[in-house]
Amino acid sequence: MTSRDALPKPVLIVLHQETSTPGRVGRLLRERGHPLDIRRPRFDDPLPETLEHHAGAVIFGGPMSANDEDDFVKREIAWCAVPLREAKPFLGLCLGAQMLARHLGARVYPHEGGRAEIGYYPLQPTAEGTRLSARLGVDWPGHVYHWHREGFDCPRGAATLATGDDFPVQAVRAGPAAYAFQFHPEVTYAMTCRWTTRAHERLSLPGAQPRKAHLEGRLMHDPPVQLWLDAFLDHWLAGGMVDAAPNGSAMIDRAAAVSR
Repeated sequence: MTSRDALPKPVLIVLHQETSTPGRVGRLLRERGHPLDIRRPRFDDPLPETLEHHAGAVIFGGPMSANDEDDFVKREIAWCAVPLREAKPFLGLCLGAQMLARHLGARVYPHEGGRAEIGYYPLQPTAEGTRLSARLGVDWPGHVYHWHREGFDCPRGAATLATGDDFPVQAVRAGPAAYAFQFHPEVTYAMTCRWTTRAHERLSLPGAQPRKAHLEGRLMHDPPVQLWLDAFLDHWLAGGMVDAAPNGSAMIDRAAAVSR
């Protein structure tokens, strides 16, 4: 093995706006030695045909919907077949989680009462999620940061790891190494300030919390989020092969069929 081979592979980072950043996830990956290969398919950046040369991939959030008809949205949804087929670490956050769900045939939908989750909301681990916590050695955070008006169902054959109130499915594992989180563990203080300023009109939606609650909530709830994310990323980068979701191999086979 050459010294070049021993270097950590880059992680593919998929963003959706010109000013978007990978936040805390990006920082923690760089601290582990992984370069960030940042792509923005919305602005015509291509996605790789294989993740052979990447350690994993993260699709982040954005103001668009996984139900939109834009070409780049459809391309990203279809591209989810690549990490599933290759059993490479994949993480979908908010929009990215909904894209994975859509790829696997699950519903992405608005709340029937028109409610949104924008701010900090409770998170409850399932039995599967509790088993993951035992592997990580860190409990799930009790509250996590949200910014969304749509949720998703758990795809057939996947495992629900955590639930919420208005949007029941909050975290999912599909196959051995693909995870989908409806919440935003990557958010930094600067991102919270930016989102609540530039998109302040969203704070008036039913169920959304006022800006003051976002900032106060961060002081109360963010330290456990950071501890949990730090432990989770080590598990994720290792491939998450322990306690794979039921029917994980069938799900990978289905992804391979979709990509052909």
